[in-house]
Amino acid sequence: MATKAKWVGQRMKRKEDPRLIQGLAHYVDDLALPGQLYAAFLRSPYAHARLQRIDRSAAERAPGVVAVLVGEDVRGVLGMIPTASALPELKVPPHPPLAIEEVNHVGEPVAVVVADDRYRARDAVDLIEVDYEPLPAVTDPEKALEKNSPRVHAQFKDNQACLWKVEAGFPDKAFAKAAHVVRQRFVNQRLIPVAMEPRGVLASYDAGAEQLTVWSSTQIPHLLRTQLAAMLNVPEMRVRVIAPEVGGGFGSKLNVYGEEALIAHLAMKLGRPVKWIETRRENFLATIHGRDQINDVEAAVTKDGRILALKVRLTADLGAYHQLLTAVIPTLTGLLLLGCYKIPAVKIEYVGVFTNKMATDAYRGAGRPEATFLIERMVDLVALDLGIDPVEVRRKNFPRPKDFPYSTPTGVIYDSGNYEATLKKALEQVDYTKLREEQKRLWKQGRYLGIGLSTYVEICAMGPSSAMPAGGWESGTVRIEPTGKVTVLTGASPHGQGQETSFAQIVADELGISPEDVIVTHGDTQAVPYGIGTFGSRATAVGGTAMFLSLQKLKQKLARMAGHLLKVDPKRIEIGEGKLFV
Repeated sequence: MATKAKWVGQRMKRKEDPRLIQGLAHYVDDLALPGQLYAAFLRSPYAHARLQRIDRSAAERAPGVVAVLVGEDVRGVLGMIPTASALPELKVPPHPPLAIEEVNHVGEPVAVVVADDRYRARDAVDLIEVDYEPLPAVTDPEKALEKNSPRVHAQFKDNQACLWKVEAGFPDKAFAKAAHVVRQRFVNQRLIPVAMEPRGVLASYDAGAEQLTVWSSTQIPHLLRTQLAAMLNVPEMRVRVIAPEVGGGFGSKLNVYGEEALIAHLAMKLGRPVKWIETRRENFLATIHGRDQINDVEAAVTKDGRILALKVRLTADLGAYHQLLTAVIPTLTGLLLLGCYKIPAVKIEYVGVFTNKMATDAYRGAGRPEATFLIERMVDLVALDLGIDPVEVRRKNFPRPKDFPYSTPTGVIYDSGNYEATLKKALEQVDYTKLREEQKRLWKQGRYLGIGLSTYVEICAMGPSSAMPAGGWESGTVRIEPTGKVTVLTGASPHGQGQETSFAQIVADELGISPEDVIVTHGDTQAVPYGIGTFGSRATAVGGTAMFLSLQKLKQKLARMAGHLLKVDPKRIEIGEGKLFV
């Protein structure tokens, strides 16, 4: 039954590229339905203000306008925007799809206009008159923690959103006996993901079938369906979510946004399809932001550069509200703060802070690059302070191969590794000794050549585990059609990763066929089994494994059938070149 790998790991042209580069692919904004309407949002120009009065009468009279909604229209009709965060002392303020009574960040939606043309909808937005009563705003997370700071949410006594602590290995004792202490502050600035395609939603409601269909530029179609059903208070089986081509996400589309629920609600209310496409300005203001951490770090070290303990205070600016994983992301920074090093003791305090900004959430590594930046800079500073080559400091602090599986003081288990051998190979490839000599020579000439070193370890391919107790699995179905071609259904939902190619390679190797004979179907909750989505470098590792396991079951069925027809033991059946033979 064994098959030799022919396609996995080989370079080949991506199966999805011809339609993409020829402009034949369909993104949300390429879709058009009969009778389609267009939505546009009025957004707050203030970071913090009370809504005194909203006059929409002029907008309602504007040419082509079908409806204008404000927060009061959907109060009690639409549920709040969900969060999956669950941390000690977590404060979760109500997060309505349209602001009610108060706005808490620039770009928060205040009203939505629906018209027969997107430009008429945008023009009508300008006709809405809003009386804002500006309130004191706070945009600095450290100032937000001060006693007399303006409160982002009046119902809470302060702006601390959550508190998460880890302490292990007696860090205070380690600092007491340390020969040297290195201290440094690191700032990971706030940034905007800026996927090539901004967010977009199209919704259509079939009243006769009681079926809502939502096309969304999302990384998580099944999770979006689940949350939309909850927000709209309709049975999940009545909601279909389709992710067509998705032009990048970087984590920003790993979320459930108020606009998605509002567009779906409007389609149901008006009985006509409704589309909304985010502008790039809206993308900057109202799609999640990333990073925004302040880290104060202390390292207790010996004279020869061994790190005995770390103390870290992590202050994370979470913004005004919780999106899906807002408060959880900095915990990933905390879990991986020790990087590739065997540091026996640690003390971490993560404080999440409300400010009058858009929420932060998962972006490109989601907390893990922040951890790498922090620990690698600290190792370099230890080397600088002690006058030791940064390579040697790294070597001294690596766990040895015999230490694996290695459990860090933060509770993360590293299953395997040989970090010193890997570093040695990297140094040999760049001829590190010669490079340092060249650096010294150039420095004498007043020419400054820098040499950077970095190691990292990353939590990837999250599956069912203590770290991801709700979900984490992935699904895969493989079907052989009467023509001999193969259809694959996957719960993973790509947005540029090339999964149609990589999954086809897996199937082709297992069945002894060409990837061209494999069709990969994804992104439609009515067509594919429930999946968690594509994020965290998990789709091929978890989704591909689900597919591989399905293939093993399929091959066993094929062997039994072929064995029966050929009157031989199924164990003698081989698979190759699309055939079953003895």
